[in-house]
Amino acid sequence: MNPLDLLSPVWTHLTTLQPVRGEGVYLYDAQGRAYMDFTSGIGVTNTGHAHPKVVAAVQEQAARLLFGQINIVVTPAVLELAQALNAITPPELDAFFFSNSGAEAIEAAVKLARHATGRRNIIVFQGSFHGRTAQAMAMTTSKYIYRYNYQPLPAGVFVAPFPYAYYYGWDEDRTVDFALRQLDYLLHGQTKPDEVAAMVIEPVLGEGGYVPAPPRFLQALRALTREHGILLVLDEVQTGFGRTGRMFALEHSGVVPDILVMAKGLGSGLPISGIAAPRTLMERWTPGSHGGTYGGGSAVALAAARATIQVLQEEGLVDNAARMGERLMAGLRALQARYPVLGDVRGLGLMVGTEFTHPDGRPAKDVAKAVQRAVLERGLLLLTCGTYENVIRWIPPLVVTAEEIDRALDIFAAALAQVTGA
Repeated sequence: MNPLDLLSPVWTHLTTLQPVRGEGVYLYDAQGRAYMDFTSGIGVTNTGHAHPKVVAAVQEQAARLLFGQINIVVTPAVLELAQALNAITPPELDAFFFSNSGAEAIEAAVKLARHATGRRNIIVFQGSFHGRTAQAMAMTTSKYIYRYNYQPLPAGVFVAPFPYAYYYGWDEDRTVDFALRQLDYLLHGQTKPDEVAAMVIEPVLGEGGYVPAPPRFLQALRALTREHGILLVLDEVQTGFGRTGRMFALEHSGVVPDILVMAKGLGSGLPISGIAAPRTLMERWTPGSHGGTYGGGSAVALAAARATIQVLQEEGLVDNAARMGERLMAGLRALQARYPVLGDVRGLGLMVGTEFTHPDGRPAKDVAKAVQRAVLERGLLLLTCGTYENVIRWIPPLVVTAEEIDRALDIFAAALAQVTGA
């Protein structure tokens, strides 16, 4: 029997590559062939594969203590991570809750918001991806497949437009004005503000197409939520920990949320997530009304997260993401000028989307998928995203060098030439 047949087919696979080793931006198979991993495990390995300092922290912690359930004991590892996060998050957010995945952290944010406000409804934005558990699925609108045949989902979730200028075909200001008018319409037609516990938004849409939210839109949400006593939740599961050229994407707009959601890049590959909120808000969460076996208890994951933050700071990886992001965007925009099918290039730092569009305006999923296959043949791993799956997203580890960016661009250029015949 092929061992692959033992795995559930519910998982989709970009490749059947079976890497035996990872280092930096590279994965290596058993024959020693190197693949440039510009997926970072979907934004997870921000410090690169098997960063030696993270590995050392994992090994050291594993030799001392693997697990200490947080309802029973408080490990030094959980206190050290809380202190490290407190030093890099906005000072207003001074209390932390840990869990295992982004979806769990979203669930925690919603439960906190409902307890703290006494309200039930949640507003999300079109194109969102917040996870695959039931509550998180109800909040996810980027592709129907994530919700397919799982209805009914938890109620009380309302969807407002996201200011996706390229999709609407407008400039940024017109798009922001439209999205804000529609949000106001929703608050007058579907749910009264005093029923809304929270608005939840990704500062950059992830699965929805790598679309940055304009700062003015986020600032307007912050003002609106304060006006109505609604909590603002920023889902930084994919944008956090240096990915956008800032430690957190919120720094691009200056908006401080009531709840910050973190995961993916926090653990460099080990499962850990968390939320941050003001202690005064956390104190309105009834003790014992939420928890979990492993959240805050897996000392190895906590140690990996602490080491990840240290590496990001000591090695200047956040600044490197900003610099390499500029280089990547410049290279992609030069290719856009040569290949009209490359309709839009957008992003922040090393979170960049390239959207493929046919001359008649139709999403060019066929071209995006063909380019994805062509770069894979040349040893470069890239993922697609977007509601129409016509966006190729660029998510290299933050340790990427200028030479590696240039090599990836050369591969992408060759793939474009092959697929388009130009």
